[in-house]
Amino acid sequence: MTTKTDEIPIAVTPVILSGGSGTRLWPLSLDRQPKQLQRLIDDHTMIQATAQRMGGTPGVTAPMVICNSAQVDAVGRQLTEIGCPPGEILVEPTGRNTAPAVAAAALRLAPEAVMAVLPADHVIADVAAFQDAMTEAVTVAADGALVVFGVVPTRPDTGFGYLEIGQRRGPIAELTRFVEKPDAATAEGYLATGRYLWNSGMFVFTAGAILSELERHVPRVLASVRAAVASADVGDVVVELGEEFASAVSVSLDHAVMEETDIGRVVLLDAGWSDVGSWDALWEVASPAGETITVGPVHTVDVARSYVRSQGRPIAVIGLDDVVVVETPDAVLVMDRRRAQDVRSAAQWFAGLGDARDSDEPESHG
Repeated sequence: MTTKTDEIPIAVTPVILSGGSGTRLWPLSLDRQPKQLQRLIDDHTMIQATAQRMGGTPGVTAPMVICNSAQVDAVGRQLTEIGCPPGEILVEPTGRNTAPAVAAAALRLAPEAVMAVLPADHVIADVAAFQDAMTEAVTVAADGALVVFGVVPTRPDTGFGYLEIGQRRGPIAELTRFVEKPDAATAEGYLATGRYLWNSGMFVFTAGAILSELERHVPRVLASVRAAVASADVGDVVVELGEEFASAVSVSLDHAVMEETDIGRVVLLDAGWSDVGSWDALWEVASPAGETITVGPVHTVDVARSYVRSQGRPIAVIGLDDVVVVETPDAVLVMDRRRAQDVRSAAQWFAGLGDARDSDEPESHG
């Protein structure tokens, strides 16, 4: 009897996207130490968990990681620590969003290789359910489709983009369209129809299929990346992409290809997924029952539904509900947990301090 596992190609390469800095988790997540390289949920960093959960996929190979130069050493060290050393680390000279990153990865693989494109900073509570969905996705992708994982929504969230699906057969559905982040009323309507899923940003396809669609829809982007791959400095593991990469238009894979393609498919994912895109989201993952979460030397009195984390100095919080308090060697954040999306303004302010923050020179008073 032929099983689904028997049909899966030998080569399934996890392509882990690790270029972001996670500014919505400031001040813990910074350019030099982004959230994917930190232990936020358990004893493993997020990039380690991403690589580990692919271990149940038949035919999986060593992962390929795409990151910036500041992350190379940490990425290699962390993945080696868990017995999953990267096959290649592609180093971007500058970040150009997901379409150029995926193009570079595809150009380094054989056309028939199946790519599982995974952001490095997602949390999956039910790993077995994820692995089952991945097996479905690999099978569909091997037949030439571009697959996106659609997360079964648990609430009318306005922080995610959505996928509208068409005809469905089991966990596989036709991709009708991508829709941008909705307002609250629209999100409520989406859930009522049962035809909308959260866009996970996770994809599966063969290298040949995605390159063909990139050539069809954004040929200039592909040309720039092709030149950067051709001029890359190729080491045993580290591949430093050429400067031509910077000339590629910065565009997401969603906009460049997935919104335009006619070979898109959706695999439904119901596995306790979160992109941990904010302090509020991290609190929800860490606290399913809605209690206060504390990390480090923290003392609380009459504090409810809050997240308090210290990286060193003791913190005491008294008589406050629904707050986030985070202390690091660089900065301290105190905010209403429900204002989690506004932390970007603090991250931008902090970045703008620049040399004044790092200077050892005393201030001159003339």
